[in-house]
Amino acid sequence: MRRAFALGSEARERRHVSRVSTVTEAAQAPRPGAEGTNAPDERKKVHRAETKTKTPLEAKRQGPTLEDVRTDERVRTYIRAANQQTGAIGYTEHGERHATTSADGARFILRSLGHEARRCELAAISAYLHDIGNAITRDRHGQTGALLVKGILEDLGFTTAELATIMGAIANHEEAEGGLPVSAVSAAVIIADKSDVHRSRVRNPKTTTFDIHDRVNYAATSAEIKVSRKEKLITLDLTIDTEVAPLMEYFEIFLTRMMLSRRAAEFLRCRFALVINNTRLL
Repeated sequence: MRRAFALGSEARERRHVSRVSTVTEAAQAPRPGAEGTNAPDERKKVHRAETKTKTPLEAKRQGPTLEDVRTDERVRTYIRAANQQTGAIGYTEHGERHATTSADGARFILRSLGHEARRCELAAISAYLHDIGNAITRDRHGQTGALLVKGILEDLGFTTAELATIMGAIANHEEAEGGLPVSAVSAAVIIADKSDVHRSRVRNPKTTTFDIHDRVNYAATSAEIKVSRKEKLITLDLTIDTEVAPLMEYFEIFLTRMMLSRRAAEFLRCRFALVINNTRLL
């Protein structure tokens, strides 16, 4: 599925701005969003099994980028090992597909709320790395992952302040480990991670042997993050095949994740909504 935005490209916006008067600009300017930010309203990101995250030129000038992290051989090896080890204990996909989808979602959330480019880049990097600790152990993988990436990111040239932001976001993404939103970057990572529910994550080839996690993920045929800066609303919009899994099974395993997503949205000064099959449930 392709990404869809309600508004046009930034290039068209710039051409439009150049044709209007200063008075009109002031009258039509969007209201400040989270942390005094400014951005167009009504954006949405459609879930894709594989997604490419483009790096803004301004972020490239400010320091190491997601591409620098993603292509580091140590990162590639650890994330692949993390995926193999979670698979060995029966978990859904936690590899490069999930990492890239989460990175794309985290950047999208902050960009839609008008955050500056470098913070959006740090959100994408944190989300890409958030499950890397599974290469060591599933238990406390957020904390082990934060420590695992420290030396790598230092080698790549991240500042100490950026390291603290990334490590804090990785260590606090998991609700079962007491994770809480501790920064805008952390909040975006939480929402992007918890929003990646989709049948492409299921590794078990035999539907007759699905456990509840397999059934719920396989039942999700589409997932879409929507961000309205004007309404200060972040929405996860899911389509679930209830013949595969009833909605109660979704809530049985995902309710705590949605509660953490709500806290993360509140940290970004937004509300969080969950819509399943065109019905709002949270």
